[in-house]
Amino acid sequence: MRRGPWRIVCLTEETTETLYLLGAEERIVGISGYTVRPPEARRTKPKVSAFTSAKIDAIVDLRPDLVLAFSDLQAGIAAELARAGLEVHLFNQRNVEGILTMIRTLGRLVDEAARADRLADGYAQRLAEIGRNVAMPRPRVYLEEWDDPLITGIGWWSELVQIAGGDDVFATRARAAAARDRIVTADAVKAAAPEVMFASWCGKKVRPERIAARPGWSELPAVRDGAIHAVASHLILQPGPAALTDGLDALVEAIRAWQARHRA
Repeated sequence: MRRGPWRIVCLTEETTETLYLLGAEERIVGISGYTVRPPEARRTKPKVSAFTSAKIDAIVDLRPDLVLAFSDLQAGIAAELARAGLEVHLFNQRNVEGILTMIRTLGRLVDEAARADRLADGYAQRLAEIGRNVAMPRPRVYLEEWDDPLITGIGWWSELVQIAGGDDVFATRARAAAARDRIVTADAVKAAAPEVMFASWCGKKVRPERIAARPGWSELPAVRDGAIHAVASHLILQPGPAALTDGLDALVEAIRAWQARHRA
């Protein structure tokens, strides 16, 4: 007897990576062109979408039992696929708890609930352990998700910084799901005087030297100390396993290096 949806299209990377971790990779028949993790998915699976666009006819031709999408930015794609007669599940996780729930939900969709629960529980335990072992002092941290306009980091990124031992200077903004509600001014960043900066721009290479050269930013503690860190977007801007593992590790490494230099 066949278990769960057998042919799945993933329009974002995090569901692809999660299905591989659940041992259900053979069910994937189409992926996002932005997929990096795992590398074998990029090598072997057909690429049928970007992030805000998709090859609708190509997806329909794959005859998927289920299409997995993410957020309001893919709502139009999801609606078009639904009108074409396909079954679509649109995730909308915006924080760490949401990522863990996504993993558990996806496990249930593919009849791998026990394995998904073990995976999510393992991540939750790891996050708790890292959070319990943070050192002092805690740096003030600025997260930059885009450079023009300046958009500060989304919820799960802010929470992971907190777990890693830093304090997001725009933590209240991070709770906003829409990027337009996380726009900040250069003056607001200067006023916050961050001691560590992380930047991750989806689809564009971060240039720390250009950040440092912004008017009036040379006196910011993070700029003076050379504490501007680029984080690959596929590690921190994908709300899935990558953010909870390698993405978090990159934050921890940078914050611990800052703490080692500033410990009393």
